[in-house]
Amino acid sequence: MKAVILAAGKGTRMKELTQEKPKPMLRVQGRPILEHIMLGLQAAGIREMFVVTGFKAETIEEYFGDGSRWGWRLHYGRQVVQDGTGRAPEVAREFVGDSPFLLTYGDILVRPETYQRMRERFASGDYAGLLTVTAGEDVSKGAVVVLDEAFDLVTLVEKPGPAQLAELRGRGLLREGGPYWYNAGIYIFRPCLYEFTARLQKSPRGEYELTDAITAMAAAGHRLAGLVIEGRWVDVRDPEVLARLEREEGAS
Repeated sequence: MKAVILAAGKGTRMKELTQEKPKPMLRVQGRPILEHIMLGLQAAGIREMFVVTGFKAETIEEYFGDGSRWGWRLHYGRQVVQDGTGRAPEVAREFVGDSPFLLTYGDILVRPETYQRMRERFASGDYAGLLTVTAGEDVSKGAVVVLDEAFDLVTLVEKPGPAQLAELRGRGLLREGGPYWYNAGIYIFRPCLYEFTARLQKSPRGEYELTDAITAMAAAGHRLAGLVIEGRWVDVRDPEVLARLEREEGAS
């Protein structure tokens, strides 16, 4: 299996920390966030990776090179126009070829064993994709994921408001009081994903949304598995999260 890592954004919420480097290159315990992710992928047997770069792309490319120092085979491509998560994987389309691939954002940290659990769950059935979920997050800031009794995807709604959550509860798709599953931003897809990203229209906020492609896949009858992330899941979204990571790691 291959991996595609989305690392094109600047990370404006990091303020002055990302003036000279992209957010995935900020360090946690001496290593860039991106390096932690790649080491976790390597532990799951994934050594061929494609990094989608954009802001300060050369910072990433110069640090990692071809990846041979770590035993990886790294490839790069630049997302010139950053118009949404639905378009970003297109940069890696030739790299993906006919292979299933793990897709992750370059600022999400999980335990290394999470990637292996994803591979095992994906291989457990005839799935076109897999998405990870976590509980306890504010779904209005991400996406709420609706799963059936087999923990396969029914649908997901990006940044749902109170009315949308009420509608899902009214249809029996969400239980009153939760838990609500939050889209954790790490996936596995077969290349059929690209059939759906190619058809995307811009969302109301003016971007091509990866979640719209996933919803379309499910609506077209493709099976997508769900998997709960166990243990650590950190969206390194702002300086406060970065500082907390340093404190927690330093105390352990």
